[in-house]
Amino acid sequence: MSGSLLSFTRLRAQFVKEILSILRDPRSRMVVFVPPILQLLVFAFAATLEVRNVDIAVYNQDAGRWSHELVQRLDSARFITHVRHVDSQRQLHELIDRGEVIAALAIPVDFSRTIAAGGSGRAQVLVDGRRSNSGQITVAYLSTIAAEVGAAVVPGAQTPNPVVVRHWFNPNLVYRWFIVPGLTGILALFSALLITSLSIARERELGTFDQLLVSPTSTPEIIISKSLPALAIGTLLGLFMISAGVFLFGIPFTGSFGLLLVSLMLFILSVVGIGLMISAVSATQQQAILGAFAVGVPAVLMSGFATPVENMPVALQWLAQAIPLTHFLVIVEGTFLKTMPALDILANLWPLAVIALVTLTLATALVRSRLQ
Repeated sequence: MSGSLLSFTRLRAQFVKEILSILRDPRSRMVVFVPPILQLLVFAFAATLEVRNVDIAVYNQDAGRWSHELVQRLDSARFITHVRHVDSQRQLHELIDRGEVIAALAIPVDFSRTIAAGGSGRAQVLVDGRRSNSGQITVAYLSTIAAEVGAAVVPGAQTPNPVVVRHWFNPNLVYRWFIVPGLTGILALFSALLITSLSIARERELGTFDQLLVSPTSTPEIIISKSLPALAIGTLLGLFMISAGVFLFGIPFTGSFGLLLVSLMLFILSVVGIGLMISAVSATQQQAILGAFAVGVPAVLMSGFATPVENMPVALQWLAQAIPLTHFLVIVEGTFLKTMPALDILANLWPLAVIALVTLTLATALVRSRLQ
C-alpha cells in the first residue's frame, strides 16, 4: 500500500509538472494550441476540391442564336468569375499558357447553322493540364452547360430519362462535411505528437533531465506522466473540433458519441508512443518539432485524408495500415455522417489498439535505454 501510494503521488506530481511546463512555456503554447485553431479556421474553408472563381476564355466565331445562348449560360454560371472574350485562337493559347484561365472554348463559325440544320454543334474546349484535377472538374461543369443548351434546342423531343443520382450521407455534396471531421484526427494527431515530442527534449534543454536519472521514478512512471498530458489535451482539442463541426458548421452527427470518444482516446495513445520515441532521440526542442512534422505530414498524406488509400501502390497501402490516422479517419467520418455500426467501428478500433501497444512498448524500451 505504501509503495502504491508513493507511486500515485509521484505520478500526480509529474503530471502537474508536465501540464505547468506546457502552459508556462511560450514555445509549447504556440506549437500546441495555435496550429489547431489555424487548421479549424483555414482548412475548413480553404481545403476543398470544388472548382470556384475561375476564368474561362471564349473565342466565338459564330454570330448565331445558339452560340449566344451558350455564352450567356457561361456568364451566369456560378463557378465562373469572368468570361474573357478573345479575337483569335492565338490569344486563347496565350491565356492558357500564362495560367490566366483554366479552360478556353472555341466556337466555330457554323455552330448555330449546324444546329439549325438538325446537326450536332461542336465546340473545342482547351484545358490547362497543369491543373489536372480542377481542369477535369471544369470540363464536367462545361459539359453540363452544353447539355442544357442541347436540351433547349429541341424542347419537345423525346429524350431518354436521365440517370437520377442520389448521394447518400451527404446529399448536397457539401465538401466541408468531409473536411471538418477529418480535421479532428489531424488536430489530435499533431497536438499529441508535439506535446510528447517536446516533453523529454524540454527536460534536456532545461537541464532537468539529469534529475530524472537520480530520482526514484521508474521508467513506466515517466512514460505515464509524459503520456497523460497529451492524452488529456488531445482529447479536449478533439472534442472541441467535434463540437465545432456540429454547432459551428452544422454537420449532422448521427453515430455513437461514446464509441467515438473511446476511439479518439485510443488513437491519441497510439500517437503518444510515436511522440515519445521522437522525444527520446531529440537533443533540443527544435529537433523534436522537426521530427514531429517529419512524421506527421507524411502520415496525413498517406492516411486517406486528401486522396483514397486504394489509389496508392500496394506497398504504400500496407504502410498506410500502420498509420493510426488511417483507421481513425474511417471511424470519425463514418460516425459523423453514416451512423457506422459498432462492428465496423471495432474493425478499425483493434488496429489502433495494436498500434498503441507496439508504439508504447517501443517508447518504453527506448526511454529506458536513454535513462541508463
